[in-house]
Amino acid sequence: MSLRKKLSLVLLVLLPQLAWAQGTNVEIVYSGNIDGELEPCGCSVEGDLGGILRQSSTLKKLRQENKDLIALSSGGLIVSMVPQDKLTAEYILKAYSTLAFDAVGVQWSDLAYGDEFVLENKLNWVSTNKSGGDFSDHRVITRGDLTLTFFSWLDPASSPQLAMQSQTNDQLANDMDALAKHLQQAQKNGLTVLSTTLTLAQAKRLPLKFVDVLLIRSAYELFSEPQQIDNTLVLQPGSRGMRLGRLTLTLADDGRIAGFEHEVISMPGTVESDPALLSWYEEYNDKVKQAYLKRVALRKSLETGESSYVGELACESCHQEEHGIWSGTLHSNAFAKLEQVNKAFDPSCIKCHTVGFEKSGGFIDFDATPHLMNVQCESCHGAGRQHVESAGFESTKNNDWQPEQVCAQCHVQKHSPSFDLKTYWPRIKHSVMK
Repeated sequence: MSLRKKLSLVLLVLLPQLAWAQGTNVEIVYSGNIDGELEPCGCSVEGDLGGILRQSSTLKKLRQENKDLIALSSGGLIVSMVPQDKLTAEYILKAYSTLAFDAVGVQWSDLAYGDEFVLENKLNWVSTNKSGGDFSDHRVITRGDLTLTFFSWLDPASSPQLAMQSQTNDQLANDMDALAKHLQQAQKNGLTVLSTTLTLAQAKRLPLKFVDVLLIRSAYELFSEPQQIDNTLVLQPGSRGMRLGRLTLTLADDGRIAGFEHEVISMPGTVESDPALLSWYEEYNDKVKQAYLKRVALRKSLETGESSYVGELACESCHQEEHGIWSGTLHSNAFAKLEQVNKAFDPSCIKCHTVGFEKSGGFIDFDATPHLMNVQCESCHGAGRQHVESAGFESTKNNDWQPEQVCAQCHVQKHSPSFDLKTYWPRIKHSVMK
C-alpha cells in the first residue's frame, strides 16, 4: 500500500479487551511538534503542507462540524538554534493562543527561552512533573457528561540541564508512584491522556494501566497508525505542523475506550489560510524584514576590501558551455522564486538561494550584491576570485567538493523531500563537474 493511501486511510478498530458498545463518541484532534515552523518551506509541492494559517482554518472548520471537539497538542512548539528562532517562537505562541488547544504539553525545547517566555501568551500548558513556574500539572477538559484529564511527562534523562556541569533536575520529579496515583484518580472520573517525549519502548515504564490514550515522541513529519498496548491506545504525532490527527473514540458503558476511528488530515496549499490570522502573518514578515535590514546595514558597514566571490558572469567568460547548462536550470532563477512568495528578506530562505550568504564577501542584498543572487557556480565550487585572477591556474576555494555533501546543505528533507542525487545530478552536470 502506498504511503499516500496509508495517510488517507480511516481505520475502524475494535479493542478486544473491551466489549463493544454503541455509547458516547469523543472526537479529539491532536498535533505534535511543530518544531519552530510557522509555515511550510514551500520550495516543493510535496513539502508544502500545513503551517499555522492552515491549521487555524482547519480547526475552525472541524469545530463547526463538532462543537464538542477536543484539541490537544503534545507541545514542542518552538526551537532555539539561530537568532531568528526567538522572533519566530514569539509569533508561534501568539498564534497558538488563538488556535485554542484545550491542552498543550511542555517539552524541553519549549523552555529554551525560559518559563516566562512561553507563559506570556496564556496557552493551556501542562507539565505534570515540573515544579516551579505557573504550569498546570494537569488539565481537566469537560464536554457535556464527558471528563478528560490531560497530563504531560517531561523526561528527566533528556533534560538540557544534565549537559551542564554541576546542574541537576531539582525542579523535576521522577516519582512513578505519585504519577500512578494521579492518573488512577483521574481515570475514575473519565478518560486520561498522557503526553510524553519518550519513545514507546521508554514509555512502557510509565504506569500505563491508568492511561487511556498515550501520546509518544513525534515521528518526523508523518503520523503513525495507532496501536494498542493492553487497554492503552498509543498515538504518535508527526512533526513540523504538516498534518493533524483526528481520533473518534467510542466509549463503553464503563467509560473506557471500546473502539475508534483514526484519520490523518493533510493540509496542502488548497487549504485556505485563516483570514483572521493574515494581519498576524504580515506583522511577522515585517518584523523578519526589519531584522534582516538591520543585519544588512551592519554587514555593509563591516565589509571591507575585495570580495572573494566574483559571480557567474566572471565564470562565463571561460566556461561558456557550462554557463549555458547552468542558465537552463532552476538554480539560475532561484532568487526570483523567493521574490514571488515575498520571502527575499527571510534569512532562512536566502541562504539557499544566493551565493555566500552570511559569509565574508558573500551575498548581502539586492542592491549591494546583485551579482551573487541565485544558486551559482561558486555555491558549489567555492569562491572563485583567485581562480579568475590567475587565469585558471589557481583552483577555486572548494576544489575538492563532493556532490553528496554540497547538495545536501540545501536539499534536505524539509526543503526538498523528493531529492535523489541520481535523479537530480544529470540535470546540472557539466564538463568541469565530477
